[in-house]
Amino acid sequence: MELRPSACESRCMTTTTIEQLEKKIDDLIRTHIADVRRKASAAVEKAFAAAAAKSPPAKSTVRRSPSRRRGEDEIRELGDLLYKAVCSNPGATMTTLSRSVGKKPQELRRPAKWLKRAGRIRSVGERNATRYFPLASKSA
Repeated sequence: MELRPSACESRCMTTTTIEQLEKKIDDLIRTHIADVRRKASAAVEKAFAAAAAKSPPAKSTVRRSPSRRRGEDEIRELGDLLYKAVCSNPGATMTTLSRSVGKKPQELRRPAKWLKRAGRIRSVGERNATRYFPLASKSA
C-alpha cells in the first residue's frame, strides 16, 4: 500500500509564506502597541491638564488678627442684651435672638451660658432647634 499525499498536504504553506505571515503578524503587533502607547500618552496628558486646571487657588497671605478674650463686663453686658431679647421674644432660637442683639450666634454662646447659670433663662431643645425662654426673677 502506497501512501499518497493528501490534497491538504500538497497545498501546505511553504516556508516563505510562513515567514511572510510571521512578518505581517509582527508588523501588526508593533503598530497596535504604538497606537496604544500614543493613546495612553494622550490620556495621561489630558488627565494632568484637567487636574492642573482644577487645582485649588493659592492660599492668601492675609493673616487673621489674634482673637482677644472678652472681659467679664463685656459678657455681662451682652448677657443683659440677650436677656432683654429673650424676654421680648420668648421661645426664639439663637439665630433670631442674635439678629435682634446685633451679634453673631457664636458670640452669644457664652452670655447665654452665663444667663442659664444665673437662673435667668432656660433652653429647650438641641443644637439649631434650641429655644430660649426667660425665667421668673427670684426676687418676685
